[in-house]
Amino acid sequence: MSVTSVLVLFLSVLSAMAPHAAEVRPAALPGEPPEHERARGRALVPILAERAIGYLKSQQDPQTGGWRTDGKGPIFPAVTGLVVTGMLLDPSASVADDHIRRAVAYILSCQKPDGGIYDASLPGYNTSICVSALTRVRTPEARAAVERGVAFLRTLQYSEASLAVDGRLEGTRPVGRDHAFYGGVGYGRHGRPDLSNLGWMLDALRDAGVEGSDEAFQRALVFLQRTQMLEVTPDDVVVNDMPYAKGSRQGGFIYSTSLNQSQVGSGQSMSAGMIEETLDDGTRISRLRAYGSMTYAGFKSYLYADLPRDDPRVQAALHWIRDHYSLAENPGLGSEGLYYYYVVMARALASWGEDELMVRAGDPGERARDGHPTKAGDLYRPARWADDLADRLATLQRADGSFESLNERWMENDPVLITAYSLIALRHAHGSR
Repeated sequence: MSVTSVLVLFLSVLSAMAPHAAEVRPAALPGEPPEHERARGRALVPILAERAIGYLKSQQDPQTGGWRTDGKGPIFPAVTGLVVTGMLLDPSASVADDHIRRAVAYILSCQKPDGGIYDASLPGYNTSICVSALTRVRTPEARAAVERGVAFLRTLQYSEASLAVDGRLEGTRPVGRDHAFYGGVGYGRHGRPDLSNLGWMLDALRDAGVEGSDEAFQRALVFLQRTQMLEVTPDDVVVNDMPYAKGSRQGGFIYSTSLNQSQVGSGQSMSAGMIEETLDDGTRISRLRAYGSMTYAGFKSYLYADLPRDDPRVQAALHWIRDHYSLAENPGLGSEGLYYYYVVMARALASWGEDELMVRAGDPGERARDGHPTKAGDLYRPARWADDLADRLATLQRADGSFESLNERWMENDPVLITAYSLIALRHAHGSR
């Protein structure tokens, strides 16, 4: 039987057993290389992507041209932006496609006089994702919208020059570099910035062609360092000057420098919780736990800001990634935010530019609970991360092309959202930037 026949058979089994798809794994045939050496993932990508796009097209609102725009709940243009991004990451896709053309028209219709692209809430989040989508459209109208959107996003970053605009849904106030909010971007409703929103914004600026030397990226470095659980580099240069990072050597990232406006500088790591770290003097102390999606978000943001590959901050994040490598879970959060994790993982490792990582062997669940740096004698194995990602997503795709919801937090019970996430992750992992 040919490898192609095996793939067809594999996908047929998945379609018939969608509720149990995570248990299905194709076995190696006699004479084939071991599983980890076969690029099964890469061969599956066109089929997975085609099915995902077919499902997404079937869910498009015929009236507006967007997704999740029927008025039955909050309208987030970002959902349409994610779908358009996933479709246009395919080099063969075209705005001439009627589905894409109508979706782009919908996104453009959502742009406000202030340049933001949103409906009634979350202007920064929605604008960032829609700007990234429009950078791939390449029409005069889209380019003009991107320029205005980028200018709007700049006003949302906390800095000495922050300006709160009367009536804006999400404004900031001027802060100095010593403030825990400096360099960050937030939702607005929680009154403090976070790494997830900052990551989306930096994606948008990067996609729009903004250089890493730009002041927005350089200000972001301050916030990034304060969300990295690393007090000092090996040569004693201070990275994170916040009290919650004192003595920490994890190298991964947390969600925010603050819980809210009244608890500034407290740090926040969502439901990743705490771990115990051993300080240099042997003292055991409880610390906020770094987790997967935020570590990949911080890692790629460092790269966008043009930090050298051998920079100790970059290497500490990479070390955490190698030690906590997993496709089964969002390390530290389990199934929470898993599809978002796949997106930031794929974009981060695609930006790093290496097809293979040497990752720590053993149980990823145990590594997620142990925040300590690798110990002498730990074993490593090669991982072709892009193929691993495609293989994992193949077990989660349903017969209709959508993906199985594993956790409802952060809207990941919405099949349109997680299918768009999955499509973007596949495209970034396998050649589209």
